[in-house]
Amino acid sequence: MPNPIDSFPDPVLGATWGELGAVRRAARLDDRWHVDAVLGYPVEGLHEPYTRALSEALNEAVVLDLTFAPPPSRQPSTAGHLIAVASGKGGVGKSTTAVNLALGLDRAGARTGILDADIYGPSQGMMLGVPDGRRPEVRDQRLFVPIRAHGIEAMSMSMLVDDKTPMVWRGPMASGALRQLLEQTDWGGLDYLVVDMPPGTGDIQLTLSQQAAVSGVVIVTTPQDIALLDARKGIEMFRKVDIPVLGIVENMSWFECGCGEVHRLFGEGGGARVAAEYGVELLGEFPLDPGIRESTDAGSPTVVAEPTGPAAARYVDCARRVAGTLWRQSTGAAPAPSITMDDQ
Repeated sequence: MPNPIDSFPDPVLGATWGELGAVRRAARLDDRWHVDAVLGYPVEGLHEPYTRALSEALNEAVVLDLTFAPPPSRQPSTAGHLIAVASGKGGVGKSTTAVNLALGLDRAGARTGILDADIYGPSQGMMLGVPDGRRPEVRDQRLFVPIRAHGIEAMSMSMLVDDKTPMVWRGPMASGALRQLLEQTDWGGLDYLVVDMPPGTGDIQLTLSQQAAVSGVVIVTTPQDIALLDARKGIEMFRKVDIPVLGIVENMSWFECGCGEVHRLFGEGGGARVAAEYGVELLGEFPLDPGIRESTDAGSPTVVAEPTGPAAARYVDCARRVAGTLWRQSTGAAPAPSITMDDQ
């Protein structure tokens, strides 16, 4: 008989579980549905709301076994899926987005790391509260052991040099440093490695696309026209090197003053327009919030500093959409067979 569970629309992606191949087994026994579902994005904290939503959709009692299994990675290492976070220009909140997405994936239940690929201006050490002077251990005289901070693994040039030391290197040297950080770091069996890219479309972007199997890229922008212009250039560049664009994150979308009034300081809907223009997802919109900047500067990003706050919830939701979009793209949303039994 037809399996009604396959028609359930996934709350994160909108596609049905049948289209996503998410239902491993479904059986109607003792007047209730017993469902075993495997999703390609982390599901920590989703069991109760998904059980409730599925029960309401079927108008029947449901026993749900919900697990997470990321799709197979293109990266033949323990780094898992490489997710680049990039921007066409600086100053749009890319590094803040990258670190909160990494922490959001971790909070949602995925093993996550972050690689700071901005060789000239590394900032992830400070953002994660890694003390200046702390260095990664070296294993077997050839592998860096990433530093753990707030539950995720991290590697950055800021952990290898003094914070006042400028990297006065030409492009090939910077590219070599990135290859070393990527290939000679002993990542501990990750599901996702978030790569905080430098702004622009230069040597580092080309090196990453040529030396690593990047699963997808997230483009960060603000609503203003000049940032959107550079975001388009970033999308075009990654498409030229065959890296899938997972979607757009729009920062500084609005500012809410103390009186509760919302101001669109940099325009409105720019990220959505670019996403629609290129047929990609608008993964999230975030406010211009002094608290986000203050917590990150203090070495405790928003997802850690205010885990129950609205901004943290937005980052976790965005992280799930990033992982979910990667899953959907990797599977082509092709339905997989599921087993259905009915005791009627």
